Amino acid sequence: MKNYPILLLLAMLGLASCAVKPVATFTLPIEKHVAPATVQFSNSSQNAETYLWDFGDGNSSTEANPTHKFEHSGNYIVQLKATKGNKTVTTRQMLQVTAPERCLVEIQTNYGNMIAELYATTPLHRDNFTKLAEEGYYDGLLFHRVISGFMIQGGDPNSRDAKPGQSLGFGGPTYQIPAEFVDALVHTKGALAAARTSNPQKASSGSQFYIVQGNPVDDASLDRIEAMKNFHYTPEQRETYKTLGGTPQARS
Repeated sequence: MKNYPILLLLAMLGLASCAVKPVATFTLPIEKHVAPATVQFSNSSQNAETYLWDFGDGNSSTEANPTHKFEHSGNYIVQLKATKGNKTVTTRQMLQVTAPERCLVEIQTNYGNMIAELYATTPLHRDNFTKLAEEGYYDGLLFHRVISGFMIQGGDPNSRDAKPGQSLGFGGPTYQIPAEFVDALVHTKGALAAARTSNPQKASSGSQFYIVQGNPVDDASLDRIEAMKNFHYTPEQRETYKTLGGTPQARS
């Protein structure tokens, strides 16, 4: 009879161990995260059988120690749910992903991807382009105007799911971007520039842009453009036009 209390106590201890709640916790790398940032999460949870991560950018994972790529800068609330049986415990931490000093954007196409740099010297165009990109404005749009040896143009929202033969090039937001001409930025091959319609202020389209193509340009042609536009190229710009090519006639 004296053993009964001890046996009863052991049974209660066994029951208590089955009811232990999971503990959800994780740590973030201490280094600064600059977009696009690939982050390795270290899961230090206890007593859990399954995990569910919410990275705060619309993506999730059930891995114990996932690696996730944050494409854009911002403050993200990362959530981890640790589950054991019917018990779930949740923990959250904020992850800050800062913008890079160089503002780089990736233009993804079914013919390959391109990396473009948006310059701080044209802040209105830079901020508008990144805002639209982060909102998904450009997703699924066409390069609706392609002229061999000159440029390819996109950014018309009407080109999304456009029918063959549909007239394009007139769509965009209800606003325009004030002109930002910078002598250091010229129309050499590969340059990203804002499109515009004819207007006295030379304001840019709110969304349409083009990527310069073009062939090598000789000194005589550059001389004529300088005289016509009252503008002078630097030796470096001339060399780029002569070797890489571009469309200097498109300036302003």
